[in-house]
Amino acid sequence: MKTNLKKVFALIFAAMFVFCFAACGEKKVPVIGISQYGEHESLDNCREGFLQGLKDAGLVEGTDYTIDYQNAGFDDNITKQIAESFSANNVALMCGIATPSATACYAAAENKDIPVIFTAITDPVQAKLDTGNVTGTSDKLAVEGQLELIRALQPEAKTIGILYTTSEPNSVSAIAEYEEKAPAYGFTIEAVGVTAQSEVVQACDTLLARGVDCMSNLTDNNVVGVLPAILEKTNAKSIPVYGSEIEQVKKGCVASIGIDYYELGRQTGQMAAKVLKGEATCEEMPYETISEYGLYVNYTALTEMGLTLPEELAGRAIDANA
Repeated sequence: MKTNLKKVFALIFAAMFVFCFAACGEKKVPVIGISQYGEHESLDNCREGFLQGLKDAGLVEGTDYTIDYQNAGFDDNITKQIAESFSANNVALMCGIATPSATACYAAAENKDIPVIFTAITDPVQAKLDTGNVTGTSDKLAVEGQLELIRALQPEAKTIGILYTTSEPNSVSAIAEYEEKAPAYGFTIEAVGVTAQSEVVQACDTLLARGVDCMSNLTDNNVVGVLPAILEKTNAKSIPVYGSEIEQVKKGCVASIGIDYYELGRQTGQMAAKVLKGEATCEEMPYETISEYGLYVNYTALTEMGLTLPEELAGRAIDANA
């Protein structure tokens, strides 16, 4: 009986040893924590493009990485909670989509030196994301191109209205650039700031009451998140709204000199792949910007506003709804 018990214990011990050895020998799949500030088409496109960029670089989900995707619902407190959970779980890399998510990730990752890749950041320098174990892609606006477009479509326009979030560095930086460059095109800028998404619709009423000739959107997440409500008010007053990228034009903005966020995200994913492969560190890769902007047009919205695309622009225009 004692001999049998010894054999049983020996077998159990051997099985446990083999199990532990196998478990210890398993390859640990790196986790990428993706923090997205909120849900709207532009940021969704960034995320989808990011995932495609990883695949383009030859990485296979489940083998080379796994994804922990979290959405903050435009809540700054939740962005911090998400970033802190990524840090506590020692993810291999954090991806912050939009400035609040990116800055929260960087703050949570800094002590552990976890690499952070950002996307959809208009001004990484203003957001203090240009030094350290962080890099990514900027969606800097083509402000001069947008001003040229508005002037071409509305030769008599004088005032451009812009809504923006006062706490978002990207938006503050963009407003400053608009105010600096608008006079050269014969425009003045009428800007109204908000502190939360709940204030945007009322701020739109304030802006329209000031008699603006049109509105130009930034890539401001609080504003873009309620764009349909804004367009309902501007359409009622026949005030054209110019978008900052293709998804805004699809929703009803008349036109935009802007970017394709899917392509921006894909560019970001390829940068992240280099970090995961050990080909480069974030410090070795300066943040990148889009070099080519598209002219996106919503022909239905143009017609409803009584606007005509000049012949010199029509040849390179992309129908956003095609």
